[in-house]
Amino acid sequence: MMRYISTRGQTEPVSGAEAILQGLAPDGGLFVPEEIPTLPEGFMDQIKAMDYPRKAAAVLSLYLPEFGDLTALTREAYAGFDGEPAPLVEVSKNLPLFLELWHGPTCAFKDMALQVLPRLIGKAKELTGESREVFILTATSGDTGKAALEGFRDVPGTMVLVFYPEEGVSDVQKLQMVTQEGFNVGVCAVRGDFDDAQAGVKRIFSAVPPSDTFLLTSANSINLGRLLPQIAYYVSAYADFLEKYPERAADGAPDIYVPTGNFGNILAALYAKRMGVPLGKLVCVSNSNNVLTRVIEDGVYDRNRALVRTTSPSMDILVSSNFERAVYLLSGCDSAYTADCMRKLSATGVYTLGEPTGSAMREEFRAVWRDDAQAADHIREVYDKAGYVIDPHTATAAAVARNGIVVSTAHPGKFPEAVKAALGGVSFPIPAALTIQKPRRFFDAVDPDGIGDYVKTFFAM
Repeated sequence: MMRYISTRGQTEPVSGAEAILQGLAPDGGLFVPEEIPTLPEGFMDQIKAMDYPRKAAAVLSLYLPEFGDLTALTREAYAGFDGEPAPLVEVSKNLPLFLELWHGPTCAFKDMALQVLPRLIGKAKELTGESREVFILTATSGDTGKAALEGFRDVPGTMVLVFYPEEGVSDVQKLQMVTQEGFNVGVCAVRGDFDDAQAGVKRIFSAVPPSDTFLLTSANSINLGRLLPQIAYYVSAYADFLEKYPERAADGAPDIYVPTGNFGNILAALYAKRMGVPLGKLVCVSNSNNVLTRVIEDGVYDRNRALVRTTSPSMDILVSSNFERAVYLLSGCDSAYTADCMRKLSATGVYTLGEPTGSAMREEFRAVWRDDAQAADHIREVYDKAGYVIDPHTATAAAVARNGIVVSTAHPGKFPEAVKAALGGVSFPIPAALTIQKPRRFFDAVDPDGIGDYVKTFFAM
């Protein structure tokens, strides 16, 4: 059985099912596999003719062998997607390939994992004999919230509560959340930024003692069940790269350009690479909130700065939770070192990567950033070259890529004002899922220090 341990080293190893149910490790760390599985010989040849649900199931089974055949689970999870869940598309011979991850019900890449996670939790409950009600607590910078609400809507034995920054998401993202249907969902704004919401949620996990009646877990990317489905689309993308674009594959392993704020999306690419997928450089692309650029380039993580509100709000983050997993892995799985870095971050807002961790980080990643104006320029450039419309998050990554694979994280219709402005008023098709006319259900807002009381009232703790 695959076992999972905490990045901070003070938690006993657990099974995959237990890690998914717990979300955050009891010592405050994040669960990681004791050993990253390697792809079996001939794996790429075996999966190249499979549809996406079968590919995802094949990858997930390497991490969750006790779950058995997961094909039915993944097929059900991706049944509501518009066509192929994760197509690798060529829009022009003169542009990089785009890995489109926004064909799910909320039009953002978070659907790729958050349509799977509720089903993994259900299976994990069966495997562990867990009978308590599951409380899902989540902070969002824009896309996770709606994807979690949609994924867990009306799931028996489950309640989900989402906090979002009141002024830190797009109008469409906000409407998606505050009009959410379902008997078991709740949404509350936070008078602050995403880091305030995320910190408040993490404090709840540390403060709430174990209960005989409920199990508290997360749908954020701190949850192992969020990370594992994301690994699958990088494995799938490489199989498609070889199968569909042999002339590009002849140039060697593709670099991967990932727009990221919380680091989970690009971390999944690192795991795929460690499994044996021959990816090139992993390019971490930030917006003006470029803390990740500095830590990868210079080894200094410093969150002591003002958050900049941008046209790519899902990346408006200064504390990137999943970077902890990267620190652990690239420090040689040194849990004491990782825990010390996280203590310094919590206490002072700053830590410095020593050697050889800093060098290992630069060996795996390249880090760049682009501001709103540069993203807008590239939205226009891609449209002029190929008639293809991308959103501001994707544009930050596409702006630094001339070949390789750009991870396209959201449909441009989630950010219509910014995209239309970049295109000089040009209209483009908006999916029906984003033409929201339902009545608003949720109006509450709290200060960051009121998150705890709101959680206790909502879940009746």
